[in-house]
Amino acid sequence: MSLNIEQKKAVVSEVSEAISGAEAAILAEYRGLTVAQMTELRSKAREAGVFLRVVKNTLAKRAVEGSDFECLQDQMVGPLALAASADPAAVAKVLDEFAKNNDKLIIKTGAMGGVIMSEAQLKALAKLPSREELLATLLATMNAPIQK
Repeated sequence: MSLNIEQKKAVVSEVSEAISGAEAAILAEYRGLTVAQMTELRSKAREAGVFLRVVKNTLAKRAVEGSDFECLQDQMVGPLALAASADPAAVAKVLDEFAKNNDKLIIKTGAMGGVIMSEAQLKALAKLPSREELLATLLATMNAPIQK
């Protein structure tokens, strides 16, 4: 079903708003995933505070115009899901962990700070602790007795 102009504007606005506060965005090909698998991926993304949306490439290109993720426009080819988060490790971790168990999800590329990231950089980002994990570690060390 095609979208009318108002619906297209709403999608572009939603995606633009979601990426406006994001530190990192990743494009992943979802071709071959079942509806149940996509539902599971969306659920994991939501739990981690990651925006995940399948959006037409033409609309996604408009949504990223003028943002740090404009550099992804040339990479928006084929059936892609756009994932973004204010926590760069969270977005990479959610997609990387899901891709390990679902070979149909292929992480294509990502960007952070207006720079395209390589596959190795995305893998390294996925291995970093999330903001919540870092905060928990920090709080645990603050509450621990001081060693003399």
